[in-house]
Amino acid sequence: AASHAALQPALSLSDDRAMRMENHQRCEFILGGQRSGKSRCGERRAADWLAGAPGRRAVLLATALAGDGEMRERIERHRLDRLERVPAMATDEDCLDLAAALRRHAAPDTLVLVDCLTLWTTRWLMPLEGEPADATRWQAACDALAAALQQAPGPVVLVSNEIGLGLAPLSREARHFVDALGRLHQQVAAVCARVTLMVAGLEMAVRR
Repeated sequence: AASHAALQPALSLSDDRAMRMENHQRCEFILGGQRSGKSRCGERRAADWLAGAPGRRAVLLATALAGDGEMRERIERHRLDRLERVPAMATDEDCLDLAAALRRHAAPDTLVLVDCLTLWTTRWLMPLEGEPADATRWQAACDALAAALQQAPGPVVLVSNEIGLGLAPLSREARHFVDALGRLHQQVAAVCARVTLMVAGLEMAVRR
C-alpha cells in the first residue's frame, strides 16, 4: 500500500505533463513586420482548420481599439477582408482581457486566432486613456495569457509584430515598450510548439 501511495504523485505529475505537452503542440506563434503577411498566415491556419473536418469552428480575438478615424477605417477594412477570406470565422472584438477571452472561446473543436499581441501590449502600456499598467499588473496579464495558452483544449494561433530588429528607440517610453513586447514574445514562444516568422509573405519555420 505504501509503495502504491508513493507512486500516486508521480503518476499525477506524468498525466499533467502529458496534458500540457498535448496542449503545447496545439499552439503556433506567428511573427513578422508590417505588411509581412502574418495576419493572412493566421487566417490561412483558420481556413485550413475549418476545412479539415465538419463541425469545426474558428474565432478571432481582435485586440485593436478604434481610437481615431484612421484606425476605425483600418479595422473595418480588416473585417471586410476577413469576411472574404474566412467567412465562417467568428470575431470577438476589443479583447483587453485576453486570457479570459481565450478561456471563454477555447474548445477542442475550435481554433482561436489572436491578432495581435502588439496592439494588446499597446493598450496595456501606452493606452489612449488612463494610466499605463505598472510592471506588476502587466506581468500578471502576460502570465495569465501564458497559463491560458497551456490550458487551452484546442488549437491557438497568435500573431504579433517583430519590432526588435532595428536600432533602439530614442525615447524612454518606446524603449520600455520594445523591451516589454520582446519579453512577451519569449514567454509566448516558450509555450508554443510552432513558431513562424513571416518575411515578404513567405513563411520561415523558426520552430516546427
